[in-house]
Amino acid sequence: MKIQYTLLVFIFSTISLFSQEKSELKTTFSGFIETYYSYDFNQSITDAKLPFMYNYNRHNEFNINIGLLRAKVEYENAYALVSLQSGTYVDDNYTNEKIKYLNEAYVGLYFDQSKKHSIEVGILPSYIGFESATTASNLTLTRSILAENSPYFMTGVKYNYKPSDKWNFAALLTNGWQRINKPQKDVAPSFGTQVVYKSSTNSTLNWSTFVGKEFNGIDFTMRYFSNLYFDKKWNDKWRTIAGFDYGLQDLSSTNNSSASWLSPVFITQYSINPKWQTAFRTEYYQDTKNVIIASNDEFKTLGFSLNFDYLPNSKVKLRTEARYFDSKNDVFPKDSDFVNSNFFLTTSLSFEF
Repeated sequence: MKIQYTLLVFIFSTISLFSQEKSELKTTFSGFIETYYSYDFNQSITDAKLPFMYNYNRHNEFNINIGLLRAKVEYENAYALVSLQSGTYVDDNYTNEKIKYLNEAYVGLYFDQSKKHSIEVGILPSYIGFESATTASNLTLTRSILAENSPYFMTGVKYNYKPSDKWNFAALLTNGWQRINKPQKDVAPSFGTQVVYKSSTNSTLNWSTFVGKEFNGIDFTMRYFSNLYFDKKWNDKWRTIAGFDYGLQDLSSTNNSSASWLSPVFITQYSINPKWQTAFRTEYYQDTKNVIIASNDEFKTLGFSLNFDYLPNSKVKLRTEARYFDSKNDVFPKDSDFVNSNFFLTTSLSFEF
């Protein structure tokens, strides 16, 4: 890894020097780092306190959730972006990947001067959902269950068409459901779509879909997935997000049996003043056949969370959140057993530039 890091530093340095010589070439650097402490009242004895969560997933210890360093280069109608990452989020979410330390790495090209048509190729940020891995931009501190269990990233090619300020359309061919490398050469690329409608700068309606073959525990079968959400900022004080996930996957390639999962979520944020914010979330996740969430029983979980955020300036956030899960079955680890509820507190301090 030292050789790879040295090479990347050399590339970034070369780009920076070249940008000084060629005024047409624009280079920008940005970054994000988030520290955290989380206490799980089930007192998990494993490294990852919950197997279906990937952020802030250590019990009773101080740690780095994610650290990002991003470089973007723009030249005429082309651009490229590379982002390095590290942290417990990376350890938990990239366990099956050979390439762990690249958060994003893609090249983009505009086909016209008005930038209505463009294409992007590489490791791309996910087009699904409303919550990002750089969690300071999310309304809640921790990510919703539906966001934690849908793709953070996609590897492939994405075509964008933006006919106006109100509409944006995209189509994708990818290596699969959050996957950098294809697991089998005979598995065809997956297909995705995205439709975004903005009636105003404060209102977004987004519908994203995914179709492709994914592993069901025995073999690769078809998965069909839809994510729909509505994000509205009502005024300077109130903002709400309502989202819904629904997925369906074949249980066998030889018969018509299938399994589904679903998840509604509602989040409301209230800005007390420019320095203080609070948000409340209610959510439900149902995966009775454990297609997405592997557990010892049917996963039917209701969740609530409440967070308070302090913003000393535009670059720093200090956030604290209480979160509670209640399940129909005993699916949450506690010592060497399982129980039907889970309560934990999380505090984070983040800085972005």
